[in-house]
Amino acid sequence: MAACRSVPTRPRPRPLPVYPMWAPRSTTRPRSRTTSSRRSISSRIPSKRRIVSRTIRPTGAAMKSAEKPRSAEPGRYGPLIALLSVLLLVPAYAAQAGTVTQLAGVLTARKLDGGVKILGMQSLVDSGDTLATGVNTYARLKFSDGGELTLRPNTQLRIDDYKFDQAKPQEDNAFFRLVKGGLRAVTGLVGKRSGVDSYRMATPTATIGIRGTNFGLLFCQKEESDCDDYRNNAGVAPGDGLYLDVAEGRITASNEGGQQEYAAGQFGFVATTTSPPIALPPSSGVPIATDKGTNKPIESVLGNSVNQKDFECTVD
Repeated sequence: MAACRSVPTRPRPRPLPVYPMWAPRSTTRPRSRTTSSRRSISSRIPSKRRIVSRTIRPTGAAMKSAEKPRSAEPGRYGPLIALLSVLLLVPAYAAQAGTVTQLAGVLTARKLDGGVKILGMQSLVDSGDTLATGVNTYARLKFSDGGELTLRPNTQLRIDDYKFDQAKPQEDNAFFRLVKGGLRAVTGLVGKRSGVDSYRMATPTATIGIRGTNFGLLFCQKEESDCDDYRNNAGVAPGDGLYLDVAEGRITASNEGGQQEYAAGQFGFVATTTSPPIALPPSSGVPIATDKGTNKPIESVLGNSVNQKDFECTVD
């Protein structure tokens, strides 16, 4: 008979968990609620790549607005545009040149803006004015530097440029243009304290350079009949051209034909812009300081206008 003994039983090992192959266990920590909410929000926002790659076709209104040039921002450039607009509307300022001190007859001034004024005693004339005397008009102007101009009948004179500052002699400038007729001039500080070219007068046939002097100019042309009643020292009617005389100082006449200087007591003549200026003998000279036809001095004619009533009006 077999003998049997009891064998102590071992503890049964704990079975290992079994996971299916299609659902492996995740080794990462679970996302928080906040992260998942961000994920859901970001999923609704299209990515930058999708926006860039998308083709946008503008509508008709958008195409029209795209064709228009971009204007400057009004807030940024508005003050500058307003300032420029004001400056463009401001008329050009003409510097005051002189005053009408004596007048017998009608004297007009055409301004830079095209307006015409009928001048009277104490009327102001400006740089840029074109002065015109009537048929029987004599006028005397006094300038701020002390110089004077006496205009004869049927005369047109343009003040091309006039600058005088007592403290700035280097800026002195007086440039006149005799269009027709005649005048007598006495220079002031301009032409005495400055350079030779600071006082000039252009005429139809020559340009006159003045240096501290008293001189007269008369331009004759048949179609204007300015010199029909005028006579030289020999009693002969002058022909066409520019006549000049010098009472004090010196003047120089120059044109394409040449240059001629005249001293006190001399007379001159310039026929055309290409003919050289010449000196005339006293017998053939034309004194500019007398009233044509009567031989009365200009001073005697203007003496009647001292008490003339002041007036000035604008012609529309």
